[in-house]
Amino acid sequence: MSSPPDRNAVFDTNNPARKRHFSWPEQFSGERFDQNEVLKHVILKMHLRSISHSGSTTPQSESEADSESLNSSPLSAAPDYSRALSDELLLNILSRISDRKEHFSNSLVCKTWCIISGKLIQSIKVLDLEFLESGRLSFRFPNLVDVNIVPASINFETNSGILLSSRLLEVYLNSDVLGNDGLFVRRDDILDSEGIDRAVKMLARGCRNLRRIVVVNVSEEGLGCLANEFELLQEMELHYCGDLWLKGVCKFRNLQILKLIGRVGGVYDTVVSDIGMTILAQGCGRLVKLELVGCEGSYDGIKAIGMCCQMLEELTLCNHRMEGGWVREIEDCWGLDDSKFAAATICRSIRSLSLEGCSLLATEGLESVVLSWTEIYRLKVISCSNVKDCEITPELATLFSDLKELKWRPDSRSLLSVSLTGTGVGEKGGKSLRSK
Repeated sequence: MSSPPDRNAVFDTNNPARKRHFSWPEQFSGERFDQNEVLKHVILKMHLRSISHSGSTTPQSESEADSESLNSSPLSAAPDYSRALSDELLLNILSRISDRKEHFSNSLVCKTWCIISGKLIQSIKVLDLEFLESGRLSFRFPNLVDVNIVPASINFETNSGILLSSRLLEVYLNSDVLGNDGLFVRRDDILDSEGIDRAVKMLARGCRNLRRIVVVNVSEEGLGCLANEFELLQEMELHYCGDLWLKGVCKFRNLQILKLIGRVGGVYDTVVSDIGMTILAQGCGRLVKLELVGCEGSYDGIKAIGMCCQMLEELTLCNHRMEGGWVREIEDCWGLDDSKFAAATICRSIRSLSLEGCSLLATEGLESVVLSWTEIYRLKVISCSNVKDCEITPELATLFSDLKELKWRPDSRSLLSVSLTGTGVGEKGGKSLRSK
C-alpha cells in the first residue's frame, strides 16, 4: 500500500523536484537573462503580432528580424535636440570646428546638417563636370570662393589607378599612357573648349562669390563670361591656353594674381609667346603677381610686361623657353626691400651682384645677404639711395677688400668710391677683369 505524498515536500521551496513556472516580470528581470536578447525577443513578438493582424502569411527570416530590431532600437527613436537650434546658431557652432575633415562627418548626420555643413566649404576641387553642369555644386556648396575644375576636364579611365601628382597639377592617367608621343596627357584627353565653356558658364550662374579659379583649355568666350559675372575675381590659374585666348583675361578688371601655364614637361604642350605676353600686359595693368610657367618669349614680351604692369611686385619664371637677352628688361626693382632681398641668401653660389635703382634696400639688408655669399667677387651698387656709406661695418669693409671688382655709387653724395681710389680695394683681380 502506497504512502500518501509528503505535504511538506510539495511546499518546500528548496526541493529540486518541485517545478515552478516563473511569472513574466520575474523572467525578464532576472540577472540570468541578457537585456539585449530580451529586447530583441519583445520586438520580434510585437512584429509577429502585427503580421498576424495584417493577414500576411510570409514568414520573416531571422536576419530580417535582427535587422529590424536594430533599426527599431531606442537610439534611433531618441529625440533630436539639435532641431531646437536655429540654422544660424547651428552654423555658428559647426564653423568653430577647425578640422576640415569633420565637416564631411557632420554632413552625414542628417539632411539639415548636410545643407549647413555645405555652407562652410569655401574651396573645392571638382572631379566630375556633371556634378557642376547639373547645378548640384552651387546648391550643395553655395559659399565657394576657390574652385579648381582641371581634374574634371581631363578624361581618364573610371578605375584608373595611375595618379600623376606634381606642383602644378594632379590628374589620373590612362593605361595606354606610354603611347602618347612622350606626353602623359594626349590632346584628345583634354575636354574641348566648348565643353569647358559650358562648365564655366554654369559656374558663373551658381557661384557668384568666387575669388580664385583654376581652369584648363578655356576659350576667349568662356573667359569673357567669367569676367562679366565675377567682377571681384582676384586670382586665376590658366592651364593649356594659347596666345589669342588671353584676350579674355584682359576683361578682368580686378585681377591681381595670374599664373599662366603653357607647357608642363611630359604632360602637355601649348605655346604662349611674345604675342600673348603683350596682350596680357596691355589688358592687365593691375597685376601684382605674375607667374609664367613653360612660356616662350623674348625681350619684347618682357619689355611689354615691364612697361604696362606698373603695379607688378613679383614676377616668377619657371621652366621658361625664353630667347637670349630677355633679362635686360628686368630692372628698376623699386619694390625690392630688405625682407624680399633676404630670400636671396639661399643662393649660395652667387659670384656677381648688380643693384641699380633699388631705393628701398638698406645697408643692413644688403650686408646680411652678401656676407652669406662666400663665392662673390663682383659687386655693383648704383642709385640705391637708402644705402649709406656711414653704415658700412668692418665686416662689409673686409668683404670689399676681397672683391675683384667693386662699383659703389649708391647716391651722388657717396664718398666711398672717391676715397677708395688708389687703395687697391675692389681691384684684387688685377688686369684679368679689365676690358681690352
